[in-house]
Amino acid sequence: MTAFESFPEEWRRVIAEPFLTPLERVHEARDNGAVVYPPEGKIFTALRLTPPQNVRAVILGQDPYHEPEQAMGLAFAVPQTTKAPPSLQNILKEYCADMGLAEAPSSDLTAWARHGVLLLNTLLSVEEGKPLSHQKFGWQKLTDQILEACNNLPQTIAFILWGRNAIEKRRLIDEQRHIVIAGPHPSPLSAYRGFFGSKPFTTANRMLAAKGAAPIDWTL
Repeated sequence: MTAFESFPEEWRRVIAEPFLTPLERVHEARDNGAVVYPPEGKIFTALRLTPPQNVRAVILGQDPYHEPEQAMGLAFAVPQTTKAPPSLQNILKEYCADMGLAEAPSSDLTAWARHGVLLLNTLLSVEEGKPLSHQKFGWQKLTDQILEACNNLPQTIAFILWGRNAIEKRRLIDEQRHIVIAGPHPSPLSAYRGFFGSKPFTTANRMLAAKGAAPIDWTL
């Protein structure tokens, strides 16, 4: 399968020439013995689970988790059998507070993806034990293409941008048509600077309703 064929077909319809050189570099790294996350076949999981016509919200992360049994191709998410990393723990704490729940039922955020939340990392791969190790692969060009495609979709979308790196992408969004919710990153270093108490989930639904759009089902 070519790099182009591995890019989800429904996204190929809105991105005619996706920049896939980074995927070729991932294959080279693996051929040279590097352990790369997410595992083979999961780099584009977010795009497969949330095709363009279903996108209702975008949550933008930085790069995949770099330890075994964590990265699954969805920003911030880990499999249910894996302990939630600190940033995800804080997201789930805020989720429970915002939604009025005693505890979050899952650290696997696949349900959000199926409900139209594109869980997109800015970088889509990483070498084991080396955070940001693939930041020079060129992933930013592809993920900018994805964000620009989302901006051009006909439906109103809530872009949830946590932290400086994500907020920098605000320039790609038409805020007359879409919604931007920007705030501190949920990492332990910054969560207490305004992430906790920000109610991003109910805020997104309230702002979508104000534009005549249906609410997102945030159930996990």
